[in-house]
Amino acid sequence: MMHTEPQTAVSIVGRGAVQAGRLVREWYAELDGAAERGAPAAYVFVMGSLVELLRSFELPVVFPEINSLQTAVRRVEAEFLAQAEDSGYSPDICGYVKADVAVQLRGGAHPMGRIPKPAIAVLTNACNTYLKWGEIWERMYKTPVFAIDVPSARSANERAPGAAGLARDRRYVEAQLRELITACERISGRAFDIDRLREVLRLTNEMTASWRRVLALNAAAPAPFNAVVDGTAYLGVMNALRGTEAGCAYFRDLEEELAYKVEHGIGALAGERFRLIFVGVPCYPIFRRFHEFFADRGGTFVSSSYLWFASGGADTGFEYDLRHPIESLAEGVLLGVRRATDAMLFQDRLLIGAADEFHADGIVYHPVKSCRTVSTGLAGSRRAVMQARDLNCLYIESDMMDRRVVSEAQLKNRIDAYFEGLESRRLRTDSGAPRPEESPCAIPLA
Repeated sequence: MMHTEPQTAVSIVGRGAVQAGRLVREWYAELDGAAERGAPAAYVFVMGSLVELLRSFELPVVFPEINSLQTAVRRVEAEFLAQAEDSGYSPDICGYVKADVAVQLRGGAHPMGRIPKPAIAVLTNACNTYLKWGEIWERMYKTPVFAIDVPSARSANERAPGAAGLARDRRYVEAQLRELITACERISGRAFDIDRLREVLRLTNEMTASWRRVLALNAAAPAPFNAVVDGTAYLGVMNALRGTEAGCAYFRDLEEELAYKVEHGIGALAGERFRLIFVGVPCYPIFRRFHEFFADRGGTFVSSSYLWFASGGADTGFEYDLRHPIESLAEGVLLGVRRATDAMLFQDRLLIGAADEFHADGIVYHPVKSCRTVSTGLAGSRRAVMQARDLNCLYIESDMMDRRVVSEAQLKNRIDAYFEGLESRRLRTDSGAPRPEESPCAIPLA
């Protein structure tokens, strides 16, 4: 008995990070093989990817957003961005787009392997950049671009299950999916197999159920994982391996690991002092250093809006009805894209709920130069959250791709000042002194 628990801890703790890296490398190796064979591939985006339908046709699935962020994480994004800009793309354009353009100009060459060319591009209107991005592939390769028009909710009531408006919008999306099925049959040379779709949807149901339980485990103190660093790795597996046996096995193991850590009081950060929520897209050019700015001061990110809007609706609790797979897939896309839009543009209510659930001490807003969509309205959201909850909120700007607009010194100064405010508040709370009506970090933006 003396040796059992240490051996268990060694085999479980940290397993999720190792397995995530391995699975993503294997996924890229499969894409590299598809490129070598000249196999037709489907290009999709994380918000409304429809990967389940594409997997039913055995099409390799490429996520250009993931490809682009990988160039930044691996510190080679500058040469990719420069090549796109030298080809005429403006510095103001989304960094993800420019990095992908460079990948295409290089014949698919990427730090993780060769990326196959698109035989079809499938996108939704969740992001205003998606359609213009698809047009680039259309010009380069004559790729057919299939855009799913997902109606936005006209009122809060339309988001409720069973609402008349929801049923009407589901039928509208379903009609478009049936057109997409015909296009996929033509491109893949395969007949649509509804039983194969059912199987993929079943696996997605298992993965998304695990995903929700994984997110919920971070309500424990100390939090078993960091929602920015670890959560982004988990998110990569959720998207790349969605609807696969390997994805299901990964999240079963991850649940086991995190539950073990909660049971034994093992936190993502030793000496967790402050529980934070992250809003926006991570700063990938200095991904590890950005994390250290907070971790060195005892700050752990226990939740993140990124894990909501970039998870393809996995956090909503929606479960596909396998008796009616096409109709249910349409409803899942509809609800998932609406959730993504809410999490990007109308996140104040979601953040207030998360602050309560995860016992947050503060919220960090991170608007980025590259993405106007995800950065829109963050200042207003910050004000709304501070009016509803007594939280310290930090507003820092950088980018998710372009190191030229990332100032480490400025970020560190702002973050250090933020923690001084958190420490001051903690001291006042511990001493029983009354709090001032407004903290220095809560001054409204000009």
